Amino acid sequence: MNIGIVCYPTFGGSGVVATELAKGLANRGHNLHIISYAQPARLDSFRTDITYHEVDLSTYPLFEFPPYDLALANMMVNLIQFANLDILHVHYAIPHATSAYLAKQILNSKASKVPVITTLHGTDITLIGSDPTYKQVVDFSINQSDGVTAVSEYLKNETYRLFDIEKEIRVIPNFIDLERFKKSKKEHFKKAICPEGEKIVTHVSNFREVKRVTDVVEAFSKILSNGVPAKLLMVGDGPERPKAEQKCRSLGICNHVRFLGKQEQVEEVLSISDLFMIPSGSETFGLAALEAMSCSVPIVSSNIGGLPEVNIHGETGFLCELGDIECLGNCATKILSDENLHAKMAAGARRRAEFFEMDKVVTVYEEYYGEIQSAM
Repeated sequence: MNIGIVCYPTFGGSGVVATELAKGLANRGHNLHIISYAQPARLDSFRTDITYHEVDLSTYPLFEFPPYDLALANMMVNLIQFANLDILHVHYAIPHATSAYLAKQILNSKASKVPVITTLHGTDITLIGSDPTYKQVVDFSINQSDGVTAVSEYLKNETYRLFDIEKEIRVIPNFIDLERFKKSKKEHFKKAICPEGEKIVTHVSNFREVKRVTDVVEAFSKILSNGVPAKLLMVGDGPERPKAEQKCRSLGICNHVRFLGKQEQVEEVLSISDLFMIPSGSETFGLAALEAMSCSVPIVSSNIGGLPEVNIHGETGFLCELGDIECLGNCATKILSDENLHAKMAAGARRRAEFFEMDKVVTVYEEYYGEIQSAM
């Protein structure tokens, strides 16, 4: 099949999943066309079966902001016509699903047999859902899609709660490359960071407010005060980083914390980690947690959104109520100070990650494409 995949190029979950899905489909012999306004972070090698198309955003004095949705629709029209797309799969509802509908209207009957599948990832529903500015557009665009998927049961239920959706939403979870994300021997790396054999706690995110990075720092301080020698690795960057750095200073723990910025090979950091902390205020799936679990790292997370579907309390780690710093710190301490418990949860984390193995989920998407095509 000739498959078009539309995504954002950022380090966030939707861009990562879309790009990795494209790679998985290409490995099965399909021709992929990835469409975005910049090259996605995970599209990091040349392949003859994956073509990247950059949406050109021309600037005019009339426009304060270039109309990306219109330029994207025009790109979709060109690819449907000249790349003979069999499927157009858009990740994130706004504006991708809207642009896809416009493209099909422009082509009219010529595009009637090209199904549009919209995958909902999270903030396109949970944040925009609370903003009446876009609600009717989101309602219409999702309902006009030929197929709709969501990455978790939580997100599916939230979509039905927040919007007037008539379409069936199929849950197809995020997935993981078990070969890439597995624990590897990096003792020299760990020794450089922890010369005294300290435990390593890791957090990975885009450092937005919803990720609650200051909670990570406070909970880590609790680990230290509980008598566990440890280092905290903060991977990523974003608007909340200065607050997290200031929190380290105010707590007097800067010597125990390293801010590593964005890391392309995050699996190398996860391989030396003893615990992963993700206290998010909103998380529709928790791809960062899944990547850590695949590297046999136990999780301490907030008990919200899709996280309980990934992190099984008492088996792969622990769940805490949102904002409960005491719980986060004490649960982390419990895992880090009990070697038997740590080993049990590390093994449980890897087993749970295997449920989301990439090839299994790519098969589900491939079958769903065929199902939607047959229904056209």
